[in-house]
Amino acid sequence: MKNRTRDFLFIVNDIIINDSVQGLKRFKHHYGSTRFEHSLSVAYYSYVVCKFLHLDYISASRAGLLHDLFFYDNEIGTKPSFHLWKHPKIALLNAQKNFKLNNKECDIILKHMWPITFIPPKYIESYIISLVDKYCALFEWLNYCSFYILRCYSTYFMKIKRGISL
Repeated sequence: MKNRTRDFLFIVNDIIINDSVQGLKRFKHHYGSTRFEHSLSVAYYSYVVCKFLHLDYISASRAGLLHDLFFYDNEIGTKPSFHLWKHPKIALLNAQKNFKLNNKECDIILKHMWPITFIPPKYIESYIISLVDKYCALFEWLNYCSFYILRCYSTYFMKIKRGISL
């Protein structure tokens, strides 16, 4: 295991093993990933970027893992109205119930949907999480689309190979 990965896991270990955070594995998020997988990706890539830029990679890592800490399915209609605007506040309240957060971590979680949420972040790490979150969501969506396209084409070509009329 690379030192970078080991250092990252040391920083977020207490969060990863928390029962509430483990509960995120039950919720689909951005098509083919779970909310836990998404949050772990956001946390890790934010760690890498912030460490490279000599910023507060510890707060970024921890808040990145907690930025979507909410417990409803946002894809099947059980979400509250105005989910995009409300879920950062819900995630922050859930994170504060389980962990002691510093001001930067609170700002990161609360403003990770910027610019959709109108109040801009206070810290550069908050901007980084916001960008990394969107990058990870886009990557998850593209990964899902490529899988779907490959599945459709393979079904199509299997029918051709078997001589089935389309």
